[in-house]
Amino acid sequence: MSIVVTGATGHLGRHVVEQLLEKVPAEQITAVVRDEAKAADLAARGVKLAVADYNAPETFDSLFSAGDKVLLISGNEFDKGRVQQHTVVIEAAKAAGVALLGYTSAVGSLTAALADDHRATEEVLVASGVPYVLLRNGWYHENYTENLAPVLEHNAVVAAAGEGRVSSASRADYAAAAVAVLTGEGHENKTYELGGDEAWSFAEYAAELSKATGKDIAYNAVPEEVLVGILTGAGLPEPLAAIFAGVDASIAKGELEVSSGDLSRLAGRPTSRIADAIAEAVKG
Repeated sequence: MSIVVTGATGHLGRHVVEQLLEKVPAEQITAVVRDEAKAADLAARGVKLAVADYNAPETFDSLFSAGDKVLLISGNEFDKGRVQQHTVVIEAAKAAGVALLGYTSAVGSLTAALADDHRATEEVLVASGVPYVLLRNGWYHENYTENLAPVLEHNAVVAAAGEGRVSSASRADYAAAAVAVLTGEGHENKTYELGGDEAWSFAEYAAELSKATGKDIAYNAVPEEVLVGILTGAGLPEPLAAIFAGVDASIAKGELEVSSGDLSRLAGRPTSRIADAIAEAVKG
């Protein structure tokens, strides 16, 4: 039996593999990658590598074995039919008779277009008959802390989120939940709504940035269509800009505030704070 992680060299996948290495022997872990060279460090530590691509279904033939536990990390190629990509993995897992397939989805309350592929993938997975677990991940701290340059340049946080609050957590927090499911028991056919312990508003986020940088950083709330214009002006394709602005509109409606406590329960510890993530990003 292997624990198989797709997208293993991605931002979330690397966290999952690193945390799995703390729990199980390396030879029990299979990292699914598109570029073997990017996983050379994992192979050197004894992790098995499998080269496969969501866009090439045949590469998943015979990749899984009966009894495997699989983490399907959702693809990020919005223009390449993510549902079909995910279905390739689900069908291969079903054919092999895996014991569990976990999918990194989006929180159930999210109605923005970003969630459409996730909901459709969930339907395919549930209908497949494969024992599943839906890891409905909320927003990542890193969605904001890795993109601070324009904020610090203009001394302004610009968003279409109104006074909405975000229950974000770090990628490492979400990885810990996935690892708990992959190494634990009794998670079959469960759905977990995952988010950070502390929700924050964008005004509070701007205040934390001000504190960490010593600058006076304001929160400028703008309408959704204005944000689309700002993002396209910065070079983002309009369809993608509309998706991101749509998430802000969902935040304004409270759709990314998660109060289940599932994330800290699965991780076995409190989730990381946005203030600490900001301080680390500014310091780094």
